[in-house]
Amino acid sequence: MSNKPLVLNLNHKTMHYPSSIFQFGRLMNGFQQVLRLPSWNLCHSTTCLRIRATKTERVSCIDGVSFKAREFSNSVETKGRGDGEDTKEKNCDGLKNCDEEETDVEKEAWKLLQKALVTYCDTPIGTVAANDESDKGSPLNYDQVFIRDFVPSALAFLLKGEKEIVKNFLLHTLQLQSWEKTVDCYSPGQGLMPASFKVKTMEFDDKETGEVLDPDFGESAIGRVAPVDSGLWWIILLRAYGKLTGDYTLQEKLEVQTGLQMILNLCLSDGFDMFPSLLVTDGSCMIDRRMGIHGHPLEIQALFYSALRSAREMVIINDEHSNLVGEINNRLSALSFHIREYYWLDMRKVNEIYRYKTEEYSLDATNKFNIYPEQIPMWLMDWVPEEGGYLIGNLQPAHMDFRFFMLGNLWAIVSSLGTPRQNKSILNLIESKWDDLVGEMPLKICYPALEHEEWRLITGSDPKNTPWSYHNGGSWPTLMWQFTLACIKMGRTDLAEKAVGLAEKRLPFDSWPEYYDTKTGRFIGKQARLFQTWTLAGFLASKMLLKHPEIASLLCWDEDLDILESCVCVLNKSGRTKCSRDVAKSHILV
Repeated sequence: MSNKPLVLNLNHKTMHYPSSIFQFGRLMNGFQQVLRLPSWNLCHSTTCLRIRATKTERVSCIDGVSFKAREFSNSVETKGRGDGEDTKEKNCDGLKNCDEEETDVEKEAWKLLQKALVTYCDTPIGTVAANDESDKGSPLNYDQVFIRDFVPSALAFLLKGEKEIVKNFLLHTLQLQSWEKTVDCYSPGQGLMPASFKVKTMEFDDKETGEVLDPDFGESAIGRVAPVDSGLWWIILLRAYGKLTGDYTLQEKLEVQTGLQMILNLCLSDGFDMFPSLLVTDGSCMIDRRMGIHGHPLEIQALFYSALRSAREMVIINDEHSNLVGEINNRLSALSFHIREYYWLDMRKVNEIYRYKTEEYSLDATNKFNIYPEQIPMWLMDWVPEEGGYLIGNLQPAHMDFRFFMLGNLWAIVSSLGTPRQNKSILNLIESKWDDLVGEMPLKICYPALEHEEWRLITGSDPKNTPWSYHNGGSWPTLMWQFTLACIKMGRTDLAEKAVGLAEKRLPFDSWPEYYDTKTGRFIGKQARLFQTWTLAGFLASKMLLKHPEIASLLCWDEDLDILESCVCVLNKSGRTKCSRDVAKSHILV
């Protein structure tokens, strides 16, 4: 990085708009007040008011379909990395041929992805969650742009060489981050990213119409749950943008660095928890309904770890932020040890839990979380193969969630949260239990489903999460791109090709559903939207990654042994007892 200071142009006029257009009394705060930027994005019928209205027009083409895009520059000028241009050339050259030899199914998917584009002031900024023509009367929130849903779309665009829509998405969601979020007169901490946003046309006092971005931070969501994973996905996507385009100037901009730090401050803030894992409520991630994942769900921990590793690469190191970098390293070290040591489950671990002694009161207890052996479910005894294993879904005092959650385990592989041996064992388990976890449509979001009394008590008798449907054991094709990444990283492209081949035969004929039902994924989900954007985007991303597997290395992380070496445990100095990391290091390093 250049040592030259960032240059900030503060010659902006503060604009005032009637507060009546905001829901829940939203106001600007955080770094946008400091920079005296507009409190929200407004577009009249002919004029867009932005961060410095410098723009250039160009025509983008996706699968032969053209659309007009404007590239807006902001007032922050930065010098890129010294080798930025060379890296950009190298990466772009690797992406230029990603459109070769497309099948008819791929061409259809690209056209549908094009139809899902959302524009704001003639600028593409995202894709709707679903574009189901039969659902126009009651789309609920499927007509919005979701941060987590857009990630596979963004990846597909980047692999196609289209970066402007991803850049626009990152910058616009960043501005939405600083709105004040209020529910029943209470506001969550700064740095929270919205779950989704929608472009609305409004009429103002001067009778002119304009477009506004209306975000949802969870105050309109079912259960009113804040989207914890949105900020984590945003950080991961920001890194992917730089890796795939070679354009690192975006992540070096002052407002991007500030937004990144706000997310990190929110995630790294002190609390009452004794564990390095993030404590969240039910419904705060992809599983956004009550499914018994409150506490420390694996999905959030894997995304948190990936976001921390991404941020460590992107945070500009200076005197002001030196403490933040130290906090990131310490949290990475503690979280890595915690997940590898306590979440891992194979036959050897099951047997160990089976023989646990309980009510141990000591600093060197074996059963640290006081897990009762009677919690081991009957289905688990014969399910885990000898050569396989996985990371359990959740861990809390006196509670282990033994369910297999696909997304968390896949991201543990992609981010190297698991050890090389553990990562290999996870894919071994998926291969061994292919009929259970893949079946007729990849991939199960979790296994097994909650049934009977367990379903009634844990989900509250949720009619959408009935056994083997939706989040309760449903099959989600969008998980294919993450499965493909994990397989390529571990040298098991055969598994990814097999899964993508299954999906390619059914998805276009079934109109690209959101999810599938039944134990084997045979039926289209009973409430599934058709033409689901992240279904077709996940398929496209998987196909391109399989054609160019060398690109996957840009999106994955290798094992970093330095993370495990930096132990800040006070036990090393006190001498009261041995550090648990030293005791277990032979296990977590292999």
